[in-house]
Amino acid sequence: MIARVESLGLNGIDGYPVLVECFISNGLPGFEIVGLPDAAVKESRERVRAAIKTSGFKFPVGRITLNLAPADTKKSGTVYDLPILLGILAAGGVCRLPKERCAFLGELSLEGKLRPVRGMLSMAIAAQKAGFQILFVPAENAREATLAGDIRVIGISDVTQLISALRGESTLPYTEPWTPDLSIRSLPDFANVKGQALAKRALEIAAAGSHNVLLIGPPGSGKSMLAKRLPSILPDMTKEETLEVTQIHSIMGLLSADSPIVSHRPFRSPHHTISSAGLSGGGTIPKPGEISLAHKGVLFLDELPEFKKETLEVMRQPLEDGVVTISRASASVSYPSRFQLICAMNPCRCGWYGHPSGRCICSEQSVRQYHSRISGPLLDRIDLIIEVPSLDFGELRVDYLSESSADIKARVEAARSIQRQRFENTDCSCNAHMQTEELRQFCALSDPCADLVKGAFEAFGLTARSYDRIRKVARTIADLDQSIEIQPQHIAEAVQYRSYQFTQR
Repeated sequence: MIARVESLGLNGIDGYPVLVECFISNGLPGFEIVGLPDAAVKESRERVRAAIKTSGFKFPVGRITLNLAPADTKKSGTVYDLPILLGILAAGGVCRLPKERCAFLGELSLEGKLRPVRGMLSMAIAAQKAGFQILFVPAENAREATLAGDIRVIGISDVTQLISALRGESTLPYTEPWTPDLSIRSLPDFANVKGQALAKRALEIAAAGSHNVLLIGPPGSGKSMLAKRLPSILPDMTKEETLEVTQIHSIMGLLSADSPIVSHRPFRSPHHTISSAGLSGGGTIPKPGEISLAHKGVLFLDELPEFKKETLEVMRQPLEDGVVTISRASASVSYPSRFQLICAMNPCRCGWYGHPSGRCICSEQSVRQYHSRISGPLLDRIDLIIEVPSLDFGELRVDYLSESSADIKARVEAARSIQRQRFENTDCSCNAHMQTEELRQFCALSDPCADLVKGAFEAFGLTARSYDRIRKVARTIADLDQSIEIQPQHIAEAVQYRSYQFTQR
């Protein structure tokens, strides 16, 4: 007898339908799984066998053949445990499958309990798009699955409970659609940052246009403190952004059962010892890296020159395209990586190069070697380069609160509102992501503005990419000023943020 149980799989952050076909025939006992299963899927044979027996059912004696279709797509993970078990029991006449179109997924323990799986939201969205009516999932994944909408979700705690319901001996309640708590989270506030008016202004511009920033200053000047406060002035995520970010974190198993959603923009700060694969993603079975976990949020790289140069270089393409593609012999997957890069570094190895106290002990050659760890092409992809000087005692002694994050965020939201209207019928979402056509249409320069940019080209040796980024930053400054056209003062301020001179030669 053949039984067919529908399930779902993952490819990158996207789910896809999988049909589990089970055939039990006479002959020498055997249990084969075909359809390009990985080691975790093959090991499900022992989990399923033990779960059936410990749940009080008889494991069929005969030759069992299971096919996971489409058979030419690599299957990985433990998500197929439950549909494999159901296929065996249904083929053996122990239970009947529902008449409605249903999908089953979940990992089994040896005693027949259901354990949560990763990537539930992606698979639930795929189930909804594929037209499934009911989704049977582990109880701990039920809340997350309801976020897909327009599909009924049933949470299961163990095999006995499910088989009893399929036999008509009991009923299983549908999980109520879960509404996440989107209350405002307490974040570090800019009100507690003393001085550093230029850096605060630059971060406001960065938040308004989603621009990349490099903060340069001596130890203790407040670079990390400023970077960690950037999320407090970023605009709130839309529903679509929330679901997309949650899908990535779900794949990595970073969600909790009580609140399985990422409701605030991510802030990722990896250590400088991270590998290229850890930053961009990778592994035998490709997984998202830090740049994807920071999607729609902030990736903060402290002590930038301490990162391996080859590790930093993997960011060049994702910074431009907003997506990273990981290719392996077994599979090639793409993960979204539209993040905002914030970096911090000292001006030299000891940290005091150029300080008025004369404390720097580095030679000019040492400073050049330190700066050379950051390549020109990577620097070219950073929109604002800001010096963060150390504060004197008088500035630290004054007891006052600066402008709050809430006030800054209000201006950022107003600028983003202008950009949403501007890019309403395009794929672009903010100024930093403008392509050639949007630049031509929305960043046209008057003759006085063009003269300023020309002077910067001659003075700083800028590139074509630098020219585009100056125009994007100037457009954001104009939006903060509620100006329709880019004015000379906007260009002058944008050029100011690219005037830092590195000694790489």
